[in-house]
Amino acid sequence: MIVAIPKERRAGETRVAASVDTVKKLIGLGLEVVVEKGAGIDAAVTDDAYKAAGASIAKDAKATLEKADIVLKVQRPTGSDEKIDEIALMKQGAVLCCILNAYNDKPLVEALAAKKITTFGMEFVPRITRAQSMDVLSSQSNLAGYKAVLDGASEFGRAFPMMMTAAGTIPPARVMIMGVGVAGLQAIATARRLGAIVSATDVRAATKEQVESLGATFVMVDSEEAKQAETAGGYAKEMSEDYKKQQAALIAETLKKQDMAICTALIPGRKAPILITAEMVASMKPGSVIVDLAVEQGGNCELSEPGKVVNKNGVKIVGHLNVPGRLPVDASQLYAKNLLNFVTLLIDKDSKALKIDLEDEIVKGTLVTKDGEIVHPALKPA
Repeated sequence: MIVAIPKERRAGETRVAASVDTVKKLIGLGLEVVVEKGAGIDAAVTDDAYKAAGASIAKDAKATLEKADIVLKVQRPTGSDEKIDEIALMKQGAVLCCILNAYNDKPLVEALAAKKITTFGMEFVPRITRAQSMDVLSSQSNLAGYKAVLDGASEFGRAFPMMMTAAGTIPPARVMIMGVGVAGLQAIATARRLGAIVSATDVRAATKEQVESLGATFVMVDSEEAKQAETAGGYAKEMSEDYKKQQAALIAETLKKQDMAICTALIPGRKAPILITAEMVASMKPGSVIVDLAVEQGGNCELSEPGKVVNKNGVKIVGHLNVPGRLPVDASQLYAKNLLNFVTLLIDKDSKALKIDLEDEIVKGTLVTKDGEIVHPALKPA
C-alpha cells in the first residue's frame, strides 16, 4: 500500500505530516511512502532526508496523490474552490487522515463523502488513556501555549522576572491565563519559568488543583454549576448566562491588575466564548498585552483580529493564526508521531493491508466519512 505525504497548501501552514523517523516506521509497517517535492522544507526536513529514510519523492500533487491508498496531511485537503483540487486528485476509496476542521467546513466534508474517501478527523481523537499518543489537539496545543507566552513577551515592553539592580527594582510581570486546558497549563508553566506572577481561570472547578500545582493562583466563581462544567471528554461545557455574568465581573476586576492575559478557551463545535470585552480592554493598564489563541474560532477577546497585532487604547492584542505552525519543526515531529500511532491501528500486522476496525473506540470516534456517507454523529445531517 502507498502512503502519500503531500505538501500543505492552506495559507500559512508550515508543518508537514511526516518526519524522517515516522517515514522509516511507516515503511517498517510494510507501506510504501511517497512525499511531494518540498513538502518538509518549512519544517526543516529536506527531500534528501526523506529519500535517505526510504521514501520516494513525487514531482507534484498529482503524482503524489493519484495512486495513494492512505493520505496523511496536517490540514484538510484543498477542494474545487482552490487552485489545486486535492480531493479530485485522490483516488476513490482512499483513506485520509488530517485535522479536518469539520465543524467549520461542511461543504468539504460533503465533497470527501461524495468521492467515497474514508476520512478520519484527527481533532476527534477521543480523550482516553489509550489514545494519548494520537491526541493531536494536545500535542499541538502544548506548543501553542508555550509559544503564546513568547509571542506575548515579545510585544511586552517590560521584563517578566523581578530584577533588583543598583538603579532600582523592576517588579515581576503579572500574567493571567484564561482557559486551563493543555495550552493553558503550558502557558502557566512557561510564564512561571520566565519569572512572572501567574493567575489562571477556568469554568471547570476540577482544574484548580492543576493550576495550583504549577505555582499559579486560581480565580473562578465558586458555584454548583462549575462542578459540572466538564464534559466526559474533558472539555468545557457552555455555561449559563447567569454564570457568565458572575465570571465576567470577577475577570473584569482581576484584569485591571494584570500586565498580560493569554486566552485559550475553546468549546468544540462552537464559537469561542467572549471572555474579554472591549470595556475590559479599556480598563487594562497601558502597555498590557492580550494573546488570543482562540482567534481562529471567533476569539476570546472582543477586539482581537485574526492574523494581526492591534493596539487598542494602549493595549496590544495579539491574534496570530496557526500558532503551532510558528514552531514548525517540533510541531511537525509531534504531529507526525500522532499520525503514525493512529495509522498503526489501521494496518493488519500479518497481511500489511488496511483493516478498519469499527469496534475500536478510537477508530470509530475519529471516522467522519465512509462509503459515500458522513458517519460522525456530530456531523450527520439531521
